[in-house]
Amino acid sequence: MTDNKNFDVIIIGGSYSGLSAGLVLGRALRHVLIIDSGRPCNIQTPHSHNFITQDGKTPKEIATAARLQIENYKTVKFYSGLATSGKKIDSGFEIKTESGDCFTGKKLIFATGLKDIMPDIEGFAECWGISVIHCAFCLGYESKNKKAGIIGNGDYAFKISKLTNNWTKDITLFTNGKSTLTEEQLKAIAKHNISVVETEIDRFEHTKGNVETIVFNDGSKTPVKAIYTKAPFVQHCDIPKQLGCEFTELDLIKVDEFQKTTVLGIWACGDNASTMRSVSNAVAKGTLSAVMATEDLIDEEF
Repeated sequence: MTDNKNFDVIIIGGSYSGLSAGLVLGRALRHVLIIDSGRPCNIQTPHSHNFITQDGKTPKEIATAARLQIENYKTVKFYSGLATSGKKIDSGFEIKTESGDCFTGKKLIFATGLKDIMPDIEGFAECWGISVIHCAFCLGYESKNKKAGIIGNGDYAFKISKLTNNWTKDITLFTNGKSTLTEEQLKAIAKHNISVVETEIDRFEHTKGNVETIVFNDGSKTPVKAIYTKAPFVQHCDIPKQLGCEFTELDLIKVDEFQKTTVLGIWACGDNASTMRSVSNAVAKGTLSAVMATEDLIDEEF
């Protein structure tokens, strides 16, 4: 908790993108508040990868180390809680929290991420991020050469079949209903010995999130060690919409090449504004957002 209520920049979201932005702003001598609800989307992911010097560490380890480093910069403050509303004011923006606290900032950076919506398949949520994989580049190596399943249909299923084939040759595609793949797509995947199962899925059998078997509605079963699929998502925070930020067709916050939203004085970074959901990308975009916000403040003050 902080006694100060007025800041140069308020960062909403204290995971990788928000922490990266906070570090840059702290080193730029800016008074910053990082508001974080403690609900990252990768909360049960066992290890993070493709981030040099941090490969194989848990997401929590990376975030904890980052926060300890940022705490050395005394102009950066942290607030544990959920930001629930925001409005434009003469001096910038006002942000209110679930607990009723109110803060003002000249600039805003949204690093709020996304919330994945789990399908109605028993065991899916428990395996998500562990053995049910949304990104082959993130966890494909850990499942290399293992018996894998893909849950999807149509163009998405075809694309993921090609991608997954890079890490394992033992693949079955589960369309969870009638296949919508084209004849040409089916012929292409058949050449790589990828079979297609249309039977609807009932549940996953697993041990502590490690999938073992897919059980179908007709009672039949198929053993697998990894499942590649996607889940629909929503924005974790609706304050950008409250403030008038525009969104893309994919429901991501619309930003330019400098992470600026369509609302002056607001930046967005990380998963909420990018199709590439990775720690390294979030860190990079958080850095860029903070640099741009700092330059705007300097231009206004000089």
